[in-house]
Amino acid sequence: MLETPYVAVDVDVLDRNLAGMAAVARERGLGLRPHAKTHKCLEIARRQVEHGATGLTVATVSEAEVFAGGGFDDLFIAYPIWPSPGRAERLRALAGRVALRVGVDSAESAEALSAAVGPLDVLVEIDSGHHRSGVRPADAVRVAEAAERAGHRVRGIFTFPGHGYAPGQQHTAALDEAAALSAADLGDGVRSGGSTPTAPLAEGGALTEIRPGVYVFGDAQQVELGGCGWDDVALTVVATVVSRTGNRVIVDAGSKVLGADRLAWATGFGRLPEHPDARIVALSEHHATIEFPAEPPARGDVLRIAPNHVCATVNLADELVVVRGGAEADRWRVAARGANT
Repeated sequence: MLETPYVAVDVDVLDRNLAGMAAVARERGLGLRPHAKTHKCLEIARRQVEHGATGLTVATVSEAEVFAGGGFDDLFIAYPIWPSPGRAERLRALAGRVALRVGVDSAESAEALSAAVGPLDVLVEIDSGHHRSGVRPADAVRVAEAAERAGHRVRGIFTFPGHGYAPGQQHTAALDEAAALSAADLGDGVRSGGSTPTAPLAEGGALTEIRPGVYVFGDAQQVELGGCGWDDVALTVVATVVSRTGNRVIVDAGSKVLGADRLAWATGFGRLPEHPDARIVALSEHHATIEFPAEPPARGDVLRIAPNHVCATVNLADELVVVRGGAEADRWRVAARGANT
């Protein structure tokens, strides 16, 4: 019997999710470059490549280093990197080992990368409505020209339609993404986009590739957005009821295991797939408070919790307990845990 709390992955559900997104990309004539920041795991990345992924997306230089060390040779750092001296040295080493692309969203960052690292393959990031990083579509050509003057090879454009992570906004975000990529006309290069909520709505033409991440596991947010069902959630935190008062129980998994993310519209700090009417109403470091509408589980009972944001949960775990048919089948190390630089 495993000690709780631990992070469990149902490998059959995982494989079904991988096959499903691969089919979405294939049917729409799109490349699939999944975001590995969700799983941070070499074994899952290998499965993604086996399902047809053309390469991997990562968020940081250190994530790229981990996956390059694991044998993956086509990586896109989808982030507007500012090259500190140490990071520049690491980027030069990476560019000498793998087919590497990086993001830029300003003339200044393109020039700084060129001065510190040398010529790179770059994609210009545009803002398609999420209003985080990225330039207006109308400014993409200006940034691309600056990058080319700095010696870089501009391979295309990319965006993140993150405003699709809100109830009822998936279709709008997908339309915004397509319009922004079409407006930022850089010719016939890469046009990269797609989040887990919007990827099923992406069409060839405006995009050439999609970069979903959460789809591998699913999570409570995706269920509440309607993007998947409880049967599609591959990763859960397994926890034990340690205290009970009335219709409330306390389990031994808090924010240090589940992660603390909770968007304003979420119904709690995670959900219980086997108890969809229960609500996690409070979270502290090592406690989750769960309210049940009727008789709650007993002390010592084991529960499965789907975290709100699975990416944060994985980054808190050393390993994933792989289960098949309810029994432990393997353990996979979270190789890129804490790879934040």
